[in-house]
Amino acid sequence: MSEVTRGTLYLVPVSLGEAAWTSFLPAAVQQHAARISHFVVENARAARSHLKQIDFPGVLRDTDIQELPAEANTAALDALLAPTLQGLDVGLMSDAGCPAVADPGARLVARAHALGIRVVPLVGPSSILLGLMGSGLNGQSFAFHGYLPVAEAERDARVRALEDESRRIGRTQIFIETPYRNDRMFEALIRVCGPDTRLCIACDLTTPDELLLTRSIRAWRAGEAPRITKRPALFLLLASAS
Repeated sequence: MSEVTRGTLYLVPVSLGEAAWTSFLPAAVQQHAARISHFVVENARAARSHLKQIDFPGVLRDTDIQELPAEANTAALDALLAPTLQGLDVGLMSDAGCPAVADPGARLVARAHALGIRVVPLVGPSSILLGLMGSGLNGQSFAFHGYLPVAEAERDARVRALEDESRRIGRTQIFIETPYRNDRMFEALIRVCGPDTRLCIACDLTTPDELLLTRSIRAWRAGEAPRITKRPALFLLLASAS
C-alpha cells in the first residue's frame, strides 16, 4: 500500500471588521478556503461568521471546526493536525486578521513544522502591517508589543521606556489596547510622550469606518481626540532623535 500524501496546513486570514471579502482577500485565497473542510480556530462562533463572510460554500454544521485550547499540549496539537496525516488539508484561522501573528495559532504552526507538515500562509489583512504601512513611521525597524500593562503607573513607565528606545535606535513601537480602554491609552500617550514624538492611530482598518492618522504629540494635544472608544485600534509611535 502506498503512503498517503500528507495534507497542508493553510493559514487563512480573516477580516478586520465588517466588509465584503473582495475588499480584503484575493479571489485565490477565498477559493483555497472554500475547499477546506477542517479548521482550527480561536473561537468557533467567530470562525463560522468569518466563513459566512467569505461565502464559504460548505454546510457549516458538517464542517469540522475545532478550537485551539488556551494551553494546548503536544498531544492536543497532534490531534488537531491529524487530518493532514490522512491527506486532508487543515485551515488555521484567527479571530481577526492573519493567523499566528500576535496570535496563539503560532503553536500549531510550530508543531506542524516539527511533524514535517507543509505550511502555506495565504495573503490577507494584518492590522500590524497595514497600520505600519499607512503610518509614515519607520518601516525598517519596528516591534509589536501586544498589550501594555493595565495599571496606570506600570503603563506609563512602559510607554516612557518604549519612547526612549524609539528615540535611541529609531524603532517604531506598535501596541494595542482592549477597545474599551482605548481612550485611556490615548490620554496616557499624549500626557507622557514628548511633544515631537509622532503617534499614529489606526482603527477599523479595511472597513468603511477606517481611521488612520499620524500626528505629533503636540498636534494631538492641540486638536480633537480621535473617536476610538470600543473600536479595534492600533497605536504606533516614533520618537524624534535627541
